[in-house]
Amino acid sequence: MLRPDRLPAAVRLIAYGFAVAVLLYLTLAPGEDLPPTHVWDKAQHAISWFVLTAIGLAFWPTRPARIGAFVLLLGVLVEVLQAVLPFGRDGDVRDLLGDAVGVLPALLIWLALRRLAFRRPLPA
Repeated sequence: MLRPDRLPAAVRLIAYGFAVAVLLYLTLAPGEDLPPTHVWDKAQHAISWFVLTAIGLAFWPTRPARIGAFVLLLGVLVEVLQAVLPFGRDGDVRDLLGDAVGVLPALLIWLALRRLAFRRPLPA
């Protein structure tokens, strides 16, 4: 079975860079340029940051702290850019909390899967 962390580093970086670019577009583009959605804004943040964290953990499973920190810092950057860029978006600390709500379960699921993968069989 092909594991994402076994892909060449360049492929992983390009794929993750693409995911980050898509997220940046969705969070920084003018609201009227985006397709309408009926999902609560904070849920959108949580889902998006969960997916970005999960992708990062799939590509670099031995670096959960770095992935988590990167994704949270990206959330901070997005909120700052939304506050200063003239695209009709608003930076909001509550959005950053929504981001964190997405990162935390991704890290917890990673931890649970990691423990299952490295659990030793009980002696007979």
